[in-house]
Order: sequence, then C-alpha cells, then structure tokens
Amino acid sequence: MELFVTRMFFLVFFMAAAGVLTGCATPVEQQRLPNLSYGHLGVFNLDTARIDVASEFLAPLMAPHIEHQLREAPEKAIRQWAADRLRAAGKSGTARLTILDASVTETRLPIDKGISDAFKNKQVTRFNSAVEARLEIFDSRGFRRGIATARVTLSRTIGEEATLSERDKALFVLVEDLMKIFDSQMKANIREYLGGFLF
Repeated sequence: MELFVTRMFFLVFFMAAAGVLTGCATPVEQQRLPNLSYGHLGVFNLDTARIDVASEFLAPLMAPHIEHQLREAPEKAIRQWAADRLRAAGKSGTARLTILDASVTETRLPIDKGISDAFKNKQVTRFNSAVEARLEIFDSRGFRRGIATARVTLSRTIGEEATLSERDKALFVLVEDLMKIFDSQMKANIREYLGGFLF
C-alpha cells in the first residue's frame, strides 16, 4: 500500500510539473501573410494567340542574395503579375514576358556605438531589391512587332530589435511595394509602346 501511495505521489508530481512547463511555454509566432495577386487591377487583352513567360534571371543561391528564401519572391510575383494581367485575345502571334532581374540582397549596416545612439533601435540591415522585365510581341512568323520594358529598384532597412516575424513582414512589404511600382511602369509603357496590340 505504501509503495502504491509513493508511486501515485510521483505520478501526480510529474503531471503537475508538466502542466507548469506547458503553461510557461511561449507559443511560436505565426506569420500569416497573403499571396500577392494582381487580378483586381484589370487585364491587358493582347492581340496574340498565346502568352509566354520566360526568365533570364538566375538566383545565385548564396549571400548576399536572399530572394530564394522568400515565400513571395520577386520572380514569383512577376509570374503572378503576368498570369493576372496579360491575356491572349487574338488569333495569332505571341506575347513573351522575359524576367531579366528579380533580386533581393541583404546588407549589414555599420553600427554607430556613440552614447547618443545608446537608446535607439538602430537600423542594422538593408534589403535591396530589383525587378526588370521585357514584354515583346511577335507575329506568326516570329518577327518582333513591339516591346515594352520596366525596371524598378527599391530598398528598406530594419532595426536591430526586429524579430524574425517582423523581418519576414518587411521583406513581404518590400516586394509588394516593388511590384506596385513595376505595375505602374509596365502599364504606362504597354499603353505607349504596345497600344496597337491592345483590344
């Protein structure tokens, strides 16, 4: 009987300890970011029978490049932009969007350790991003009939106290803002240089 009581005591003790540890555990912060999409901006109906998307950008997959680490990387965003914004509405010919740049790099900034900056959340990391793409129209014989391009660069910095979640959010917003400018540039250039191929 005494052995049984001793075992029950230890069982209750370990269960209580496990409960305390579980209660003290800090939940992992979940970052819920939307997928970038551009269908709400409208469609360019092109006088071609097909839309091709190609890429000449090769991610180095090494520092300082980090685009391959992003869930919403610039190349993915450009491909989504093409899927949402370009539509083949003609009977012949091809529209080809070629991705020339879709990079994001991370640079550590020098830290000023002066007394006046002791209580500031100093900016310690800069993200540089760039997108560039070329939209060409080819007729049924493969001759290029028109071209429109857009190139955008953008940078952001984050402070030394930024969490991993805040870093991810900053990178998401960077790509989001980058693509807003890209869309604005490409829209203007399509209308100016490819207006004759729009329905």
